[in-house]
Amino acid sequence: MKLFNTIISIAALSGAMLLSGAVLSNVALASDNAYYEVTITNITQGEVFTPIMVASHRHNTKLFKLGETASTELEIIAESGNPGPLADSLISSGAALDVATADGVLFPGASLTLTVRTDRQHSHVSVASMLVPTNDAFFAVNGIHGPRGKHSKTVYSPAYDAGTENNDELCANIPGPPFACTGEGFNEASGEGYVYIHPGIHGGGDLSAASYDWNNPVAKITIRRIKE
Repeated sequence: MKLFNTIISIAALSGAMLLSGAVLSNVALASDNAYYEVTITNITQGEVFTPIMVASHRHNTKLFKLGETASTELEIIAESGNPGPLADSLISSGAALDVATADGVLFPGASLTLTVRTDRQHSHVSVASMLVPTNDAFFAVNGIHGPRGKHSKTVYSPAYDAGTENNDELCANIPGPPFACTGEGFNEASGEGYVYIHPGIHGGGDLSAASYDWNNPVAKITIRRIKE
């Protein structure tokens, strides 16, 4: 009988320990729920950033790979400045936990802050926006690990070329207003065929290099982790 009681007592203690561990685990997961504050500063002289998209997502998600073909969703951002299709794709595929997009454009020298939720499985951040006036230039943060604790992380982005439209610098092929051009945005015509570092504005079409050219980088991005 003593042996039987001992076995029951050990089983009860083990169950309590397991239950306690589960509760502690749930508490830990709940307390891990936090946000990333992402502040973007336009450090160009004359380029305007179209509505910026920020996403928190899994570690294996990338918006693009240098030297490879851009996705249609990235092409739409780079040619028209519309972040909607890429934001929808990240959420519907389950890659992203949260996506935020700016309400308006970001002018040279200005900053804005967007906030997205984060957790242990979605600890990486991506950012993307078109530069206008250009044919298909964009800046991006391409899936970097967010900061831990109370630390912040600052990175700088060059201008990338989506390789989906030739850089003819003609206003007929560059969207607006209220920018320099009022031409078309996204189209399915092909360009160089791969993502690469943008060579800048050369003044060969309707755009003045003195007004719109840049030296990389073009954007400053600071990521800060905050609790609810």
